[in-house]
Amino acid sequence: MSHPSQLGFQDAASPVMEELLHFHDHALMIVFLISTFVLYIMIAMVSTTLTNKFLLDSQEIEIIWTILPAIILILIALPSLRILYLMDEINDPHLTIKAVGHQWYWSYEYTDYEDLGFDSYMIPTQDLTPGQFRLLEADHRMVIPVESPIRMLISADDVLHSWTVPALGVKMDAVPGRLNQTAFITSRPGVFYGQCSEICGANHSFMPIVVEAVPLTHFESWSLMMLQDS
Repeated sequence: MSHPSQLGFQDAASPVMEELLHFHDHALMIVFLISTFVLYIMIAMVSTTLTNKFLLDSQEIEIIWTILPAIILILIALPSLRILYLMDEINDPHLTIKAVGHQWYWSYEYTDYEDLGFDSYMIPTQDLTPGQFRLLEADHRMVIPVESPIRMLISADDVLHSWTVPALGVKMDAVPGRLNQTAFITSRPGVFYGQCSEICGANHSFMPIVVEAVPLTHFESWSLMMLQDS
């Protein structure tokens, strides 16, 4: 999760998020090189009194500064399109979970099980135990098996919401009357936090998302326990 004074992204917990981080670094380096080059030209133009008559009208330079930006845009667009298609891939998911946004909590339904579902509310500040995070902890976590393809079906019951977990590279709008889907794979066990990313009313800040990735055997034990309790 994020920490105070953090300048970059959270550590990636899924292959898609790792690709997004690599693309971010790739694009940032291109922007840095362009900014440095433009700054050098501006300083050179201001500080020098010399004029090169061959640069005042040059077809070659005009061709270069037309083609070079096009090449740079292609170098940015191709990796971006690749990641865009990767994020849309949903190949034989091992588990399907339906998340429904409400004002102001999330409800989860494990559709592969006959009767496994629960509501997830934020834990109030006064009820937090040592080590828990304010405004991020939920009374019921969405538990998933690690290294398994997970399909999320996302909708809303009242207004627009957005199911977002930055460490997993997942952000999908929850729209009333519409069922959106996305997929992800967690590459390591852990607890990953997110929040609703669509302004949905007075308590928009108080509907966190907590995803806990555990080994498959632990997930099976948890699902059996939840089925017995229900």
